[in-house]
Amino acid sequence: MNKVHPLAWRAALTCISYHHRVWLQDRGSLTRRIQDRCVKFCVKRVFQSLSRIYEDEQRMMGLRASELAMVREVYLYCDSTPVVFAHSVVAHKDLRGAWRGLSGLGNKSLGTVLFTNPRIKRTPLEFKKISRGHFLYDRACACLPEKPHYLWARRSLFTLHEQSILVTEVFLPAILDLPL
Repeated sequence: MNKVHPLAWRAALTCISYHHRVWLQDRGSLTRRIQDRCVKFCVKRVFQSLSRIYEDEQRMMGLRASELAMVREVYLYCDSTPVVFAHSVVAHKDLRGAWRGLSGLGNKSLGTVLFTNPRIKRTPLEFKKISRGHFLYDRACACLPEKPHYLWARRSLFTLHEQSILVTEVFLPAILDLPL
């Protein structure tokens, strides 16, 4: 029998509240969904640089350990509250190709780019419950006054002209305060 490693990303959600499930499984634009529930939506970039990426990201993107990628991290705010932490990875070589405009996004939403081009394809979502010690948890919680025991995250690849961007979204506790 083929067992799934307990720390692996999963294709299905188990043991999760209905409210979380609705947010996590929506395959449409998360940016648009949050914007529809806010008076003021904004994106705040907190990190963007060429760097090495984590092993599971390398595997998913088909990159070697020595290859650099552009990593971009932002918070999505609904009014004055952060509701999502987004971590995006693009291979350095792809910044001259399909994703050449991404390095200049600044505080603009990546979701706006990804969901307005019908040629961009998305892989199925993967899910993970992350907690203290996981690099995404620690980075996502940097702006939170109280650290929850865990956070839910999802990720998928968006592909254009056979070049991919890995987008991981970590759902912060305040997302549950927004109407479904």
